[in-house]
Amino acid sequence: MPKKDCWCTKTIMIEKIKAARSFFLIISLLALLGVSCGNDPTPPKTRDVSRHPDTFTFFEVGKNSILSRDLRKELSNALGDEAVEQRTVIDLEINYKGFLKTHFPDIEKLNQELNFPPGERVEHRTIKLMYRYAQKKNVPFDYVEIIFSEFTQGPLLIRVRFKKDDSNTVEALKEKYGPPKTIQWNHESAASLYWRKNSDLLILSIIPDRFGNPTYQIAIYFTQELEELLKAERIEKEKTRKERTASGKTAF
Repeated sequence: MPKKDCWCTKTIMIEKIKAARSFFLIISLLALLGVSCGNDPTPPKTRDVSRHPDTFTFFEVGKNSILSRDLRKELSNALGDEAVEQRTVIDLEINYKGFLKTHFPDIEKLNQELNFPPGERVEHRTIKLMYRYAQKKNVPFDYVEIIFSEFTQGPLLIRVRFKKDDSNTVEALKEKYGPPKTIQWNHESAASLYWRKNSDLLILSIIPDRFGNPTYQIAIYFTQELEELLKAERIEKEKTRKERTASGKTAF
């Protein structure tokens, strides 16, 4: 074979090898991009609305919200720095011990299940976000607490406390959700307004301080999410029990 033809053949082979390597490099990069996009740890912001009809919301956090980096960023922008707790106790009681038992037995039943056995510290698979500096963001709340389920990433409970209703929150709730029902308590010096919607409950309590000035507390109970949390924890406990039983049988 002439030297020129041999050189051409080698050149063609080298070019083919380079092209093959480039092809496989591109395929590998596309595969990596596909994996990273498919495993994005930030879940979508909302649930299937048809499965979870929306009820009450607080700063756009409602029944169809789920916890994500974007949601936490939005809440921090609105309410200031957050504090986070995981595996927390959930106590649904408000106003005074026995208030739920007297006025909301369905919520009291949930509270008993969440804190069984009584007298023990019962921790749940939750993520609690707390905001204590909302007023620095010109938001008229002294304390905000939102508890999410680790299983579904959905909200379970929202609590809000504020001393003055400078932003007319009471009237805003009435305008948004309609006329509330009212409970007078503590010798009628305190009152709780409440709304029910699709099994969920929002309670606004107006409680005089020691000088007789009104203070305000809001509690939003997402009852379906609370029930799903209890169900998921029961399944998890049963699975753990079976695994321990099986491990004990094979130990000897």
